[in-house]
Amino acid sequence: MACLGMLLAVHWISFFKSIQVSTVAVGLLTFSTFPVFTTFLEPYFFDEKLRTRDITVAFIALAGVSLVVPEFEISNSITLGALYGITAGLTFAVLSILNRKCVKNYSSLVVAFYQDSFTTLFLLPFLIPFLLLQEPAFQPRDLLLLALLGVVFTGIAHSLFIRGLKGIRAQTASIIASLEPVYGIIAAVLLLGEIPEFRVVLGGVVILGAAAYTTFKSGETA
Repeated sequence: MACLGMLLAVHWISFFKSIQVSTVAVGLLTFSTFPVFTTFLEPYFFDEKLRTRDITVAFIALAGVSLVVPEFEISNSITLGALYGITAGLTFAVLSILNRKCVKNYSSLVVAFYQDSFTTLFLLPFLIPFLLLQEPAFQPRDLLLLALLGVVFTGIAHSLFIRGLKGIRAQTASIIASLEPVYGIIAAVLLLGEIPEFRVVLGGVVILGAAAYTTFKSGETA
């Protein structure tokens, strides 16, 4: 559980950093590569067959990522954001697979509680420099938004995702969760005024199309 908590911490840091240095659209779309990583990793953890169709779809999804990234230069903020987003996708894929193992013996609430608790312990030291440097204090609205993010969109959502792994493969759960960019990007347009470029939208269509194809062909339902 401690190792999973550390993995979740890395996932959160890389995901938020991706959005911070680029845009919500780039962060969400590159994070959506985690079904690709799950496709290749899950067979080794559960002795399941790696199908040719899954490999093909994985490469199609990666082609979508290449459309999102304008140029492969670290100095480019979009490229840097994409790398952080892919890191978030990789760590989330491993986390999903290991969670699938955990829920065979423990309830989803227990797994989520311990993971989030250890994640808090790992991230707590980063708060100390923030306080010592006397950064601008959080406003009441900021605290409310953080509470909403932590309780509803992290704690509850994370517990539900882990619960879902009791009945379906991690790959299928990951693909269903990859719908997040659809409503995430819409929310960014409405709330932040971030309108994604055409190539980002095109790359997103390719990524989500590959994910949707695998979902319909998996023969499993959530």
